[in-house]
Amino acid sequence: MIIGRVVGNVWATRKEEVLVGIKFLVVQPHGPDGKGRGNLWWRPTGWGAGLGDMVIVTQGSSARLVYGEQWPIDAAVIGIVDSVEKGG
Repeated sequence: MIIGRVVGNVWATRKEEVLVGIKFLVVQPHGPDGKGRGNLWWRPTGWGAGLGDMVIVTQGSSARLVYGEQWPIDAAVIGIVDSVEKGG
């Protein structure tokens, strides 16, 4: 799992039928220091996350099953982070 911050939204007028009604977010991965790193990602979410929220993202085959179906995705937002504690 990876932590990131939502930095934008994606709108698509045409997409796979099983993805209709699903919100897509632009997520900037974050390192342990809380600073952005790496490339931006476009990820679906069903959790109500929005701009500025810190989120947890899962990747790979488990992401396809997050919403109860096999979706054509390789990662998904699976939660909204309330707080992060470093060093115990």
